[in-house]
Formats: sequence, C-alpha cells, structure tokens
Amino acid sequence: MGIVLKKTHKFFILFLITVLYSCNSNIEFTEYNTLQNSNWKSHEKVSFIFEVTDTIKAKNLFINIRNNNNYPFSNLYVITELKTPNGDQIIDTLHYAMTDAKGKFLGNGFANLIENKLFYKEQIKFATPGEYQFNIRHAMRKNGQIIPLAQLEGIQDIGFSIEK
Repeated sequence: MGIVLKKTHKFFILFLITVLYSCNSNIEFTEYNTLQNSNWKSHEKVSFIFEVTDTIKAKNLFINIRNNNNYPFSNLYVITELKTPNGDQIIDTLHYAMTDAKGKFLGNGFANLIENKLFYKEQIKFATPGEYQFNIRHAMRKNGQIIPLAQLEGIQDIGFSIEK
C-alpha cells in the first residue's frame, strides 16, 4: 500500500509541474529589478540582457512595472533602448496610462502593490541571433519643467519579458 501511495504522490507532483509549466510556456524570458526604497532615480537605467536564438517566430515584448500607492502620477513616460548584437540601437520614448479617469490604478494587484504589464513591442521578429540589451529609464517631469524628476517615488520593481 505504501508503494502505491508513493507512486501516486510522484504522479501528482509530476502532473502539477507539467500543468504549471504549460501555463507559462509562452514566456521565453522574464526578469525583474527591484528599486531601492521604491525610488527610481532619473539617471538610473535599468538593464536586462537576454539571448535570442529564434529569428523566425514573432515575439511580444513587455515592460512590467510594479508600483505602490505612493506613485504620484496618472501616467508614466519612459525612454527605452534596445541594443542589438551588431551594435544597432532602437531608442523610443513611450507613454503609458497608470490610472483610469477616476484616479484608480490600472493593472493587477491588491493592497499596496499593483503590477502593470505594458506592451513594448508587438509581434516583432529579431533579425539577428545573439545577446541583446534592453535599457529603460523614466522621463517624468513636473508640468512646465524641462528637467526630469530626480527621483520618481512609488516604483518598486521594473521587469522585462518576452513571450511567444
């Protein structure tokens, strides 16, 4: 009886691992960087290095932002830089809504932590295999000012992910 129970237990664990893996099988890369004291300094680039081997299938690239209730804005401006293995750089300035019209934070979460999965690039094919680097920094400033905020409060983690 004990042997049958062990086999059943092993089968259940194997089944559970298979189910969990299949739920996330579209994710090819995901990584997060935690910001000290939930403050994103204007000069602080957050970097992610990833390897590309598939140059045929289209991918979706996401910026993942985890903010808390101390985030003071309804939007987020970021400057991104994608460096390719052959030295090319793709630089974008992007704007994302962080709240709805009533000021309620968008995204998923509970209590004091909200996660936003923001499209960076949709259905792109990487032209060259090799090591890529994705950099992101905030470009938030007060109305009427040119200089970015020295510190952007309320951003806890910045992530980057690639999905099939």
